[in-house]
Amino acid sequence: MADWHWELFQDDLLDGLPDPARAETERLATEFAVRESMVFLEGSSYAGPGPGVRTESRGLLMLTYLTDARGERIVLVQVT
Repeated sequence: MADWHWELFQDDLLDGLPDPARAETERLATEFAVRESMVFLEGSSYAGPGPGVRTESRGLLMLTYLTDARGERIVLVQVT
């Protein structure tokens, strides 16, 4: 993985989540960042269209995120 990372769209996005849900969210976000770094190998020099907003469900969590290939990050938009 290059310098890919994940960020929250809003600082308070995870407020109110139980600790196990918060830990699983952080684990999944890290997993998504690793995966996206392998899909968008060009990273900051990527010139194509982004994949848009996507949603993935794992267990009881549903994460909505945006891949910012040029910023080498994923941005968590919503956690349910």
